[in-house]
This record gives sequence, C-alpha cells and structure tokens, in this order.
Amino acid sequence: MSDVKAGEGHEVSSSSGQKHAAIKFVVEIGPLIAFFIAYAKLGIFWATGTIMVATLISLAVSFLVFKKISPVPLVTAGIVCIFGGLAFWFNDPRFFYVKPTIINLLFAAVLAAGLFTGRPLIKTLLGDQVHLTDEGWRKLSIRWLVFFVALAGLNEVMWRCFSESTWATFKVFGILPLTMVFAVAQVGLLRRYEQVS
Repeated sequence: MSDVKAGEGHEVSSSSGQKHAAIKFVVEIGPLIAFFIAYAKLGIFWATGTIMVATLISLAVSFLVFKKISPVPLVTAGIVCIFGGLAFWFNDPRFFYVKPTIINLLFAAVLAAGLFTGRPLIKTLLGDQVHLTDEGWRKLSIRWLVFFVALAGLNEVMWRCFSESTWATFKVFGILPLTMVFAVAQVGLLRRYEQVS
C-alpha cells in the first residue's frame, strides 16, 4: 500500500514539474508571440506596446506561480519598458530596434565583470542545477559572453541592413532558437567539466 502511495506521489510530483515547465515556457515565449501577432496586424508601435504589457503580465504570472522572479527576466522587462517608452516618447522605433542589442551587451558586460573579479555570475544563476569546476565555469562564461556579443552584432545587422518586417521575424523566430541551439551545444563542456563530489 505504501508503495502505491509512493508511486502516486512521484507521479503527482512529475506532473507538477511538467506543468511548471510548461508555464515557464509560455511565460518566456508569450510576449514574443504577442509582439509578432500585433506587429503583423497593427505595426511596430502597437507591437511595442503589446510586448511591454505582455512582459509585465508574464512577470506577474511568474511571481504568482513560482513565488519569485529571476533577475534576468526582471532586467529584460525593465529594458523592454524603458526602450519601448523611449520609442513612444520620441516617436522613433529605432529605440526598440536596439533593445535586443542593449540587453545582449548588458549580459556580456555582466559576464565580463564576473570573469574579471573571479566570481562568474553564470555560476550564481546555474549553481543549483549545474556543478562545474572553476575552469568549467570560466570557459562557460567566456562562451556565453562571446555569444551575447555576437547576438548583439547580429541584431544590429538585421535592423540596419534589412526591412523592419525581416527584423521583427528575426527577433521572434531567430534570437530564441539561436540561443537554445547554443545552450544545447554547451552540453559537451558541461559534461567535460562536471564537478564530481
């Protein structure tokens, strides 16, 4: 009987974990999808306002479900609202075009500061889930730093050299997949430098 209860408890825990993972995914991707739909139907300024509101809603949902808000989405939301607000204030969408550039350069700068001080920020963010040697954390930080700088440069190329609609498509369907592919590509490093307790 106790085995049955233990099995049921494991199933409930697994189901709860899957539900939380699904909610987290929707919270992260929701504002981007809302942006793309609004852009396709109403243009850049409506899309900018939509993603500002959707981002704030996603933070609220995240807090209600997980009882906390991670620093990265909080900083991202702040930059979205600041640069979205500037785009409206000056009636200039270029403020919103450069927002991904600013976010990625900010992340790169924080990683660089962590490397310089010998306290990699990425260890603080992932330390509970991932256990690496100091050399592993250093190399992982360098890789992400380079990736964020490259992503910032790619965003600049997309909005300066291509049409607004091409940039909008890249923002929604390019940045996140590239980030996910890059994250998966780090699995080898994680295994190589895994800290054995």
